[in-house]
Amino acid sequence: MARRTLLSEVEIAARLQQVPEWSREGKTITRTWKFRTFRAALAFINQVGDLAEAMDHHPDIFNSWTKVRLTLTTHDKGGLTDLDFDLAKKIDAL
Repeated sequence: MARRTLLSEVEIAARLQQVPEWSREGKTITRTWKFRTFRAALAFINQVGDLAEAMDHHPDIFNSWTKVRLTLTTHDKGGLTDLDFDLAKKIDAL
């Protein structure tokens, strides 16, 4: 089960290596995708929503036509936890 405690800087650096497409931005990790169509972007967002609901861990989602940007952080802890990286891995597997 994922820990809901804040990760140390060393732990964050190690976890980022497991999700190389994601970038650290302060207390968050983020990634942007570009899709061929708006419909494909929405389908991806819906898949992410299903994962988020199953994990009870919800990303910030920005959609602009064919571009989707996700930002992960554990809001109630004020930073990054295992949950963020576990969800990032699951999203990467879509």
